[in-house]
Amino acid sequence: MLDEKDREILAALQENAMLTSEALGARVYLSPSQAARRRQRLEAQGTITSYRARLDPAQIGLGVQAFVQVQMGTHTPDGAKSFKRLLAAMPQVVNAWTLTGEADYLLRVWCADLSALNTLIHDRLLPHPAVARVHSQIVMEQLKQAAALPV
Repeated sequence: MLDEKDREILAALQENAMLTSEALGARVYLSPSQAARRRQRLEAQGTITSYRARLDPAQIGLGVQAFVQVQMGTHTPDGAKSFKRLLAAMPQVVNAWTLTGEADYLLRVWCADLSALNTLIHDRLLPHPAVARVHSQIVMEQLKQAAALPV
């Protein structure tokens, strides 16, 4: 179970995962050693799964973000496994979800440009034997970045 201090620590670390124990403790009104122990416990129990840097896509050559809906033509276990392996091998796919409704998968992709997005769709996704249809939507403006989870 998470108590209020755990939730404060999680909120603070979602804002800045590089907080030292001293800074974290000051932020949540705990001693540095107590803050460090709580952080270690949250890591050990799997509440905190990793720490990552958030990058500016434009500065690393990524100019197009898109959401791609994939509808499968067949729903065999082998086809699903094969499609998951394809997604795992594509670094442009930064998120992938299975869905209810018409589309079976929703992919969030980042590409250098429209040509690269076209290649991803026509040369990688559509040739997969289980894929029946692909529908893409290009992001014009991102109004909100991936936000912290509500804790």
